[in-house]
Order: sequence, then structure tokens, then C-alpha cells
Amino acid sequence: MSYSNFPFDFVSRVLQDDFLEGEKLLIALEKNVPISIRLNKLKKKELDFPFKVEIPWCNDAFYLNERPQYTLDPLFHAGTYYPQEAGSMFLDAVLTELTLPEDIKILDLCAAPGGKSTLIANFLKGKGLLVSNEVIQSRAKILKENLTKWGANNTIVTNNDPADFQRVNNYFDVIVVDAPCSGEGMFRKDIDARNEWSNANVELCTGRQRRIVMDVWDSLKNDGYLIYSTCTFNSSENEDNINWFLQELDAELIHIKSEDLPRGRDNIGHYGLPSIVDTEGFFIAIIQKKGEPTPSKLTIKSKGELINIKDKNQFSNYCKTEGQTFIQWKEFIFSFPEKYADDIFYLHHHLKTIKLGTEIGEFTRKGWNPKEGLALNPTLLAENSQSIEVTREEALSYLHGDTFTLNGQQGFLLLTYKNQPLGWIKHLGNRFNNLYPKDWRIRMRIDNK
Repeated sequence: MSYSNFPFDFVSRVLQDDFLEGEKLLIALEKNVPISIRLNKLKKKELDFPFKVEIPWCNDAFYLNERPQYTLDPLFHAGTYYPQEAGSMFLDAVLTELTLPEDIKILDLCAAPGGKSTLIANFLKGKGLLVSNEVIQSRAKILKENLTKWGANNTIVTNNDPADFQRVNNYFDVIVVDAPCSGEGMFRKDIDARNEWSNANVELCTGRQRRIVMDVWDSLKNDGYLIYSTCTFNSSENEDNINWFLQELDAELIHIKSEDLPRGRDNIGHYGLPSIVDTEGFFIAIIQKKGEPTPSKLTIKSKGELINIKDKNQFSNYCKTEGQTFIQWKEFIFSFPEKYADDIFYLHHHLKTIKLGTEIGEFTRKGWNPKEGLALNPTLLAENSQSIEVTREEALSYLHGDTFTLNGQQGFLLLTYKNQPLGWIKHLGNRFNNLYPKDWRIRMRIDNK
């Protein structure tokens, strides 16, 4: 049987590796990619997709019978669900089995575009603190957008190199490293991934992955967990790297009980093998840092450019204020849980942050304007916010950046679709200003939907 669609060296290795089931894996990689999504339980919205089956290793996750056109679904833009590869959702099973503190602090180190971060936000259920990081600036902006749409207030987004986290020593209880890899698990859907693969790239990725983990290791607390994952099959980037970490670091391998995904070589980690389960390709393993846990010391020399806002009257009609700290950063107003105020100042001082909790508004020459982050945050948005329910066609026009005839009282109003907030308009009586962020707007044609 010919496997000319795959790199020759990849085929040779797979056929010789009994663990990968040889031809069964190659056949599976030629089949259609499974379609899967996770629901956002913060939004409390049951969706009417034609579900195929629940994904057993992740809460509120489903396979779909067919791929929706997400761009033309207003509920996707409202953050009510997130399309994510099923295998990578195994992170939920891992987090569920670990013994974790209630006041947990998690770093998602290589977070863009946001699949694992939104999963972690679901897992946290409003408790703890999630730091989502992406080193590439353009991808960090996408990460910020997706986390804003998800609407979790206990999240911040940073744009840092892994080595920068050495400035926050002994801080995180869990670090998730979804490491850049050779992408063998992407072969099922991405022809470019096949064309770019080589043994030399596998070797390059292996070294890069080791550097990333070593750079961030000191920011993990003693007794904390590092969750390492890739979307590839080879042992060099997976089991061999885990063994290297165990030798070089004061760490031990952690096993979890779940058998939903098959265990890796030598009982190290778990795999999403498309020849066995309905996934693309995924590997995940957990190591724990040895040593007695010690509390982290937050050294806050100065709050710098962050201004603590005491007067909340200017936005209290739009935003719930109890238990929240509000700060002004440049012209923008951010809200985050009061109990993490020191953490926010500490992290902002040591890292390049681009999102602090929820961006609720901004000061302009004409006064205070509400921002998209507030509209999409169900725990912060005031219950008496004035809103207008729109049709699907009107919702798509709004998301496209258009204006149209819409009756309503003057002032800032919330547009909702199926009772899910989409964003703000400023109604002027006979027309309205569309306040949906320009960078987020639908760019494709919507008139032939």
C-alpha cells in the first residue's frame, strides 16, 4: 500500500513503531477530521447543534455531526462555545484528577489561540487566577479576543518569552506547556504540516521544547505540577523529553487514573491516537516539582501606571462592583476580583500584560464608554443593563460593523441575540454608532449566508 501523501521518513518510522499501530495510524490520518466543541457554562446557554456524542474525557464537550460555519453564527462571537480538537480537551481530565489548592494560580504558557485557556477558565469556575501567555504579539491579540469573549474575570493575558517568567519565581501552582512541535498530529487536516515535516525539524523542536520548560521551571512552586503536551507522535518530543526533564530537574512523573486515552510508551503520559480514539493527534504528561511548598512573596515596589479607582458611580449602572477592584490603565478601565489585586499589580510589574481581568470601559473626550469585555462577562454585567434583542440577520450586520434602523432609547445599549450579549451600541435617536471592535468584525460577505 502506498503512503506517498506522507513524508517518507515519517512513514518508515510509523511502520516500525508497534506502539503507533503502523498502517492503522496512517489510514486514520487520511480520514475526515472529527468536529468538536466545548460549551461555555458561564453563559448558561444550551446550544441546538446536532450533537454526535459527548466527549467522555471533558465536561460540556461534544462531537458534532457536521461543521457549522462558525463565522456566521452570532452565538460563536458571543463566546457561548469554542471549537477545539477533542484530544487536547483531555487537559480537563488531568486537572480534575490532580490535587490542587482552591486559590490556585495557573499559567498557560503557549496559550494562543485560546482553546486550553478557555478550558481552564471553565475548570476554575471563577475561582483562582489564570495567566494566559503568548510570545508572538499578533497571536497574543487573538488570545486576548478569545478570552474576552469567554467572559471569565479571573484571567489576565501576557505577551512574554518563557524566560521572562523567571521574574516571578515560585509563583504558579500549575504550568501548562502546550509546546511548539513538529505537528504530526495535524497531518489529518493540514497538508502544509505534512510538507513542512522533517527529521531535522523533529530534532529542532525537541531542543526548543526543553529550553521552554527549563526557562519557566523556576516560576513553578515546589509541589506544583507542569502539564506538558504536544500534537505529535514521536517519542523524541514526547516520552524522551519527559525522561530528560525527570533527569535534569527535581521532578517526578505523575500518573492519572483515566483510561479514556491510551497510555504512552513505557506508561508515560497519554495519547490521542486517531487509530484508537476519535481525535487528531495529541500527547500529554504530568510532572511534579519536588520539595515542600513555600508561599510565594509578592514584591510590589510600585503600582506604576495603574491607578486604583475609588469612585465607581460613573459605571455602576453598567457593571457590578461588589468584590471587584477597578483600575485605570492609560484611558482603559479594568475590573478583576478584589482578592487578587496584589497579584495583578505584581504580575503587571514583572511581565508585559495586555489584559488585566476584564476591560469594562474607557475614558474619552466625551466621557466614559462601556467596552466589549463588560458586555461579554456574565458575572460583571449589571442585570438592569438596557438591551435590544435582534434577529440573526441584524446580529450578523452588527458583527460586520454595519448600522441599520433600530428602535430604542438614546444612550449606551446592549445588543443581544437569543438573550446572549453581543456588544454595545450608542443610540442617538434616529441612528446608532456601532461600537463593536473593528479588529473583531466579520470580514466575509454576510449577504449570501
